[in-house]
Amino acid sequence: MRYLNVIGSKIRRLRGSRHWSQRHLAIKLQRCGWDISRATVSKIESRIAEVGDLELLYFAEVFGVNLQELFPKIKVRNRDINDVMNSRF
Repeated sequence: MRYLNVIGSKIRRLRGSRHWSQRHLAIKLQRCGWDISRATVSKIESRIAEVGDLELLYFAEVFGVNLQELFPKIKVRNRDINDVMNSRF
């Protein structure tokens, strides 16, 4: 199966650590301005829905985390993803 996002697992963990249901997370995201349903939250967590850059900002806002914290610990050309995101181009 081809996954459509890399943050789904992290979203599920962040939500679970706060003891929020998918419905509760959807409501919080809606209050920030994103018209999202519980079903779409489920699809994102299952990695069968894409997540755009704007949506990443909504998740970071609702969870109160930096964007880097939404991504799994991965290496890009032997560099940690946090180093890649913080480097100047």
